[in-house]
Amino acid sequence: MAVCDVVNTSAEKVGEVELNDALFNVKVKNSVLHDVVCMQRANRRAGNACTKTRGEVRGGGAKPWRQKGTGRARSGSRTSPVWRGGGTTFGPRPRDYGYKLPKKVRRLALRMALSTRNGEGNLVVVDNLILPAMKTKEFVEVMRNFQFKDCLVVTGSDDPMITKSARNAVGYKVLPVAGLNVFDILKHSKLMLVQESLAQLEERLMV
Repeated sequence: MAVCDVVNTSAEKVGEVELNDALFNVKVKNSVLHDVVCMQRANRRAGNACTKTRGEVRGGGAKPWRQKGTGRARSGSRTSPVWRGGGTTFGPRPRDYGYKLPKKVRRLALRMALSTRNGEGNLVVVDNLILPAMKTKEFVEVMRNFQFKDCLVVTGSDDPMITKSARNAVGYKVLPVAGLNVFDILKHSKLMLVQESLAQLEERLMV
């Protein structure tokens, strides 16, 4: 197992911790990461684009003009798709774009994403993350100690103090272990793990 430094919120080393190779030293396959990210983005699509067909637009009750004798093309309804203001043919309708990949693939991709950040040297483990007040300024100050302009912070539990302090900070995101996902790991260049989250990650991903 690889050994990683444990630091405090001032970026000072306070200890060491062993990282499980099954989580942080996995051979990375870009195709697996790509498949899972595509799945996540598809599941997040609203899919609520909608157009009206000729049966849904307003009007169309009376025949615009008589069938013969006018010199014009015959027409039976003002809602025809060839008319301005008419219905749309084969337009978008509300739909669900979501789909699922096997659970083993999703877990593997998550381990690969963690391994990617660890292999790049962009993984930091902090002993604890406690803010003196629920303020964005306090959270940003901690990130400045590490010189992080873009970071995903993973906590052991959903802490409102940290979550609310970080939600207005541009470039940063806080997630509990239960909400950790491949897309957010790869979106942020730095990954910060609170030490208590390591055991929970093993419990979640080593099943």
